[in-house]
Amino acid sequence: MVKSEHLVCQHLENISSNALEKYQKIIRQYVRRRSGIYALYRGDRIYYVGLASNLRSRLKGHLRDRHRNLWDRFSVYLTIGNDYTKELESLILHISKPIGNKVKGKFKHSENLYRLFAKDIRVVQKKELNQILGREMTQLVLDGKSKKGRKPTLAKYVQRRLKIRTRYKGKIYKALVRRDGMVLFKKRKFYSPSVAGGSIVAKGTAINGWYFWEYERAPGDWVRLNELRR
Repeated sequence: MVKSEHLVCQHLENISSNALEKYQKIIRQYVRRRSGIYALYRGDRIYYVGLASNLRSRLKGHLRDRHRNLWDRFSVYLTIGNDYTKELESLILHISKPIGNKVKGKFKHSENLYRLFAKDIRVVQKKELNQILGREMTQLVLDGKSKKGRKPTLAKYVQRRLKIRTRYKGKIYKALVRRDGMVLFKKRKFYSPSVAGGSIVAKGTAINGWYFWEYERAPGDWVRLNELRR
């Protein structure tokens, strides 16, 4: 089965709530037993966002439940399947913050970058302070040996630790990039991802580390290391 490349297949926007009663037969043929996201409006302001596997009954129910008389227009977005609709609903709730929704919505697999952002700011500020006060570090380590005045290849592209991996001859190899750009692999430190990759393949084989390794840009989102340079 070929997976659809889009989520929303049909939509109906900015319709008067009166139409749910007056033209219910027409609307019913559009949304009956269809799943999707819907939005309720009061004037031109969004009031409520919801997810439903049966849009017709849910919309009609809102004419009589605690939301009655609090909205006057609606929009519906019919989706193909239910794989991402719950997360889409949470995304809309986080962005629009409708006053009628009691629950904010959660991202089950998403990483909140707030703490990481604060941490990275402190790292940058510390580097700036060290530079101002003449305490900038000039000693780096390459595979266990001192290399004065040299920086790892990845130094200017990373500000936090990165997980990296590669698949070679059916086997997955994992490594770690430190905040200073050094690659840690099998208890060894490497100046560049190419050198680290070269320790995996046969001797004499040229390796381009930017394409040999991939890093976890976000939880479960692995891309080529070269994306750091874009």
